[in-house]
Amino acid sequence: MPTAPAPLLRPAAALVNRNRSMLAAAAGVCVVVAAVELWMGRLPLGPDGRFGWWEGNIWSAEQSQRVADPYTFSHTIHGMLFYAILWLVARRSTLRARFIGALVLEGAWEVLENSPIIINRYREATIALGYVGDSVLNSVSDVCFAACGFLFAWRARPWLTVAVILAMELGTLVLMRDNLTLNIVMLIHPIEAIKEWQMAGRPLP
Repeated sequence: MPTAPAPLLRPAAALVNRNRSMLAAAAGVCVVVAAVELWMGRLPLGPDGRFGWWEGNIWSAEQSQRVADPYTFSHTIHGMLFYAILWLVARRSTLRARFIGALVLEGAWEVLENSPIIINRYREATIALGYVGDSVLNSVSDVCFAACGFLFAWRARPWLTVAVILAMELGTLVLMRDNLTLNIVMLIHPIEAIKEWQMAGRPLP
């Protein structure tokens, strides 16, 4: 008899016994990130103190202050990449251990990203000229989206994960002239031609 085609996503039943412990781990990492950032002087809702679900304008002062923004795609990709990396280097570890490891990595980046050295680096080397750092809300949200990316990569077929990453990277490149790849390049080794091309997309005041 012909075999049924493999599903795009692995069966969700495997999540049943892991849900509680993994949700608790994710919540714990979020609490630690929030506590550290508050101790660092980060504002819970950003300079304007206003809660918001979405900020789509990357040139706005409200960027990186709401629950989600165009860079949320980059943090979701973080989770997918962390899944792949930890599968390669720690595949004998349990899924829960790798999940926690991925969230700790994302949480550590969020704290580092909101330190003066990285904030100033963003201002000097990238198009984030007026970047003031993330709100605590946005940082915690970024960790949650990274968790979603990790779980998606775990359940999805590898080719589907790659396709989703490419779609996110190409989509944000077209829509805002920036993505995770360019962000990394510009932080590590800024290229003036890239920055000029990105700045050309900035709306006139």
